[in-house]
Amino acid sequence: MKSLTSLWSCTAEELAVRCCTSATRDIKTVASRVEHEGLSFLAITLASLGKAIEKWLDQGFVDPSDCPAFKTGKGSHRGLPAFLSGFLGRVFDPSSGVLCNEPDTETIYALRQLTLMFGKIALPEDPVMVSSSPQNGRKVVSEARERVAMSEYVACEQEVRAADARLDPSYMDEFQRMSAMLFGDLFSKVDRDVYWGRIIPKHGPGAVAEKVSANAKYLQQTWPARLEGIFPFDSYVLPNHHFRGEEGARPHFLEPGAELPVRVCAVPKTLKTPRIIAIEPVAMQYLQQGLYRAILSALQEDGILTRMVGITDQTLNQQMAREGSLSGDLATLDLSEASDRVSNQHVLAMLQDWPLLSAAVQASRSRKADVPGHGIIRFAKFASMGSALCFPIEAMVFLTVIFVGIQRELGTPLSRKKLIKLYSERVRVFGDDIIVPREHVLSVVSELENFGFQVNAGKSFWTGRFRESCGKEYYDGEDVGIVRVRQVLPTQRHNASGVISAVAFRNLAYKAGLWKTTAWMDSYIRKLIHEFPNVTPSSPLLGRESVLGYNYQRLDPNTLSPLTKGYVERSKSPNDILSGVGALTKCLLRKEPLIGSFAIGAQGGRNSDQNQGCDINHLVPSVNDEHLERYGRPKSVSIKLGWRSPFGGAMGKNLDSW
Repeated sequence: MKSLTSLWSCTAEELAVRCCTSATRDIKTVASRVEHEGLSFLAITLASLGKAIEKWLDQGFVDPSDCPAFKTGKGSHRGLPAFLSGFLGRVFDPSSGVLCNEPDTETIYALRQLTLMFGKIALPEDPVMVSSSPQNGRKVVSEARERVAMSEYVACEQEVRAADARLDPSYMDEFQRMSAMLFGDLFSKVDRDVYWGRIIPKHGPGAVAEKVSANAKYLQQTWPARLEGIFPFDSYVLPNHHFRGEEGARPHFLEPGAELPVRVCAVPKTLKTPRIIAIEPVAMQYLQQGLYRAILSALQEDGILTRMVGITDQTLNQQMAREGSLSGDLATLDLSEASDRVSNQHVLAMLQDWPLLSAAVQASRSRKADVPGHGIIRFAKFASMGSALCFPIEAMVFLTVIFVGIQRELGTPLSRKKLIKLYSERVRVFGDDIIVPREHVLSVVSELENFGFQVNAGKSFWTGRFRESCGKEYYDGEDVGIVRVRQVLPTQRHNASGVISAVAFRNLAYKAGLWKTTAWMDSYIRKLIHEFPNVTPSSPLLGRESVLGYNYQRLDPNTLSPLTKGYVERSKSPNDILSGVGALTKCLLRKEPLIGSFAIGAQGGRNSDQNQGCDINHLVPSVNDEHLERYGRPKSVSIKLGWRSPFGGAMGKNLDSW
């Protein structure tokens, strides 16, 4: 814990010099409160102050009630918290708390860096790191917060049902018409892909509800009957129809009541709040991935929709956030529990005119969830995070609601031509990160709430000059993004993930111009790993990135390329042997289909061996030496000393024997 306090103190001293103020009293305050409150002060209390400062920047004045954990200043600083008052006084008037006419952008960055630096740190293993009181240690705190999160998850489900019940049917009709205008061509393309059997499913390396290994997913023993009507097992799982009836190729078909529910669990998000995700059954995620790929492909073919909907690229959102902070014309919105508030009724209405696509989406959608402490519940939502379709579907739902709100404010129907002309450069959705014109923001917020969504007021900005979207933050066009400490600093080299995280933070701090913080990290890391060379970002070595370039100690005797001694991250996928029908299926699925190689399939027309839908025997196999023996996400990571290229490339291969 002392290392984190020292790191914060070093950064505070450095930023105080840059901002022409003093951090001496602030450093004493942090040291005292960390001693009594533990990591929670750095990760929760300070982060809450950082969020309050963002709110003050947006509303234009300080409200001390937003940060009750800090005392208000006295005398000439009575309008500000006493903590960090030297910094705050360069942004807000010390006596009134009103935002200065020309606040110092460098100080805004400093305030965010000092308050949010540890806001997303991973939960440590040592209970003492969380609190000085053993009874408030890691396990007790995390279990209590997980129970609260699960209760909120179930409560959110009830709120979705209530929102469905109170929504005026005319609103849903307008929603349906708007979605058809926006996404009609996209839905038609994906609908044709389903009709002609062009959906190519996929297994990923992640966890599934059955808790089987990554390669074992290809040995599917069960198949939901709901899927069979749209995605026949013989066509979408077996290499071809000749394997019917063979050992390992005879599934047990599950009726809806016997289907395995999604497995709800909590994963780390912040020390304060865990993130709730739902782990899908094998068969469901298999087809969800196929539909996701078809939707993504259709979206990328539409030059207009790619301007307004982001699935894989966040950069346009980030650019628009900067533009919004500079001009004030664009607002950035963030939704609370966004995924869990998309009702299945929204999706049914959106796909109403494409019955085959709608049937495919509904067939691959899990209907039930196993929630710890609450048992099996039935979904009113479309899906939770964990479903491959969750992200693209929610983005399309949000964009539709946005334009319903704009249309309602304008009081006149929007045509697609008018919509493209006026808003294709001013509206953007990436998941729950939303950008809309400021003049329509109140109408959009109202419409989102009508449809059951909750706008996160603490992360939505439109009145001031602060904007945030997709992890980038700007004030008046200036980047005020920060670098974060993701893990507690390691105390020994064997904590490989901690060392890797510390090196990553050091290099980010260097790029951010935090020179003294970087020097402090260099000194700390060298006590753990004695070999810490200068390298380029592309090098496989754990090293110091620097504008001064790299250093090396020897040359490769074969290529005469530079080699440097240092530590390298090592991780291996777990042993997971796959053979037989499953191995053949996996090899065939690892590449896209040949053009024109699909057999014809249609709804109600898959009645012969010629009609094999996406018959994966038509796919081009790919070769990987170990994927049938080792597969899945590594269970552990280590670091090992060796010789590697300081700038990456082909010379980064294993040269430990030299």
